[in-house]
Amino acid sequence: MSWNVCVVGAGKIGQMIATLLKGSPNYSVTVADHDLKALGDIAKMGVGTKQIDAKDADGLAGELNGFDAVISAAPFFLTPTIAKASKTAGAHYFDLTEDVAATSAVRELAVDSATAFMPQCGLAPGFVGIAGASLASEFDEIDSLHMRVGALPLYPTNALKYNLTWSTDGLINEYCNPCDAIVNGKLVKTAPLENYEVLGHDGVEYECFNTSGGLGTLPETLEGKARAVSYRSIRYPGHCDILKLLLNDLGLERRRDLLKEIFEAALPRTDQDVVLVYCTAKGKIDGVLREKSLINKSFARSINGQVWSAIQVTTAAGVLGVVDLMRIGALPSKGFVRQEQVKLDDFLNTEFGQLYRAGDVTEQNKAA
Repeated sequence: MSWNVCVVGAGKIGQMIATLLKGSPNYSVTVADHDLKALGDIAKMGVGTKQIDAKDADGLAGELNGFDAVISAAPFFLTPTIAKASKTAGAHYFDLTEDVAATSAVRELAVDSATAFMPQCGLAPGFVGIAGASLASEFDEIDSLHMRVGALPLYPTNALKYNLTWSTDGLINEYCNPCDAIVNGKLVKTAPLENYEVLGHDGVEYECFNTSGGLGTLPETLEGKARAVSYRSIRYPGHCDILKLLLNDLGLERRRDLLKEIFEAALPRTDQDVVLVYCTAKGKIDGVLREKSLINKSFARSINGQVWSAIQVTTAAGVLGVVDLMRIGALPSKGFVRQEQVKLDDFLNTEFGQLYRAGDVTEQNKAA
């Protein structure tokens, strides 16, 4: 069955989603945004467009009539409005948000909905939740599950060793908001930028620290089952110390508008990036204490003659993999749907999930 999909948001991720949907025989796609210039760029790709006001839920609902699914690739603060409009229009709803409050609003809308509401579908939250839940399911008794994700420049040059690769608002939220975790078997909030650790992969040393939003609903699902569950962002060494200087010592945690201005003025964007997913679980199998890991590494790649960054590809593949499973009836078709309800093998076998297997991707878990 073919689906008619509306992507709200014509930014970098929205463009990637539209490109992948346009290349599939199972979808027709329209991109909606208020920015005529951004829509013009989309139209050059041969994709249909709509100019909309995403702040007006009632007006937006009329524009969304007739679509099977809506994917929000808009800023997190527009999430509740777009989700409400999708419900009114009778469309399945998906988004990429890492914002906890926005996700709570979506969950409330899903309570009595005749269609599915599935937020947090990108990379982290998103794919990492699917991968983490899959690892946890391999144990008879799960003790700990630790997930680490980084979207990094391949060639870091500045003191932060970082380039902007996705939403600046989302990045700042991750650095400033409380983080969900399971500690000693209980669901708790932990402070961002804490629980510092060092890890290595392929001869490269990284640092990791708490950031907000990456786990999605997985801590709720594993509460009472696991002793410890955590999520941390991966960066090159030195990044965390500079963040603490900016946010804590200089007080920019209270001036997020100014922090955004500084980041966007000083940190260039790059398509030469790498996405690293590093998940490790420990527990008992047949009474024996075991440890298993899943490592997935993705680089920028060429699709339809254009180079797309690793964060664009992995984020778009994250949401479209679950959209495809919903389309074929492999996921619940109404109410709130969690990432951990998705089977990893099913996801990787979709036409979009295969992007996590393709090209420069390393996966190590089944043999552990």
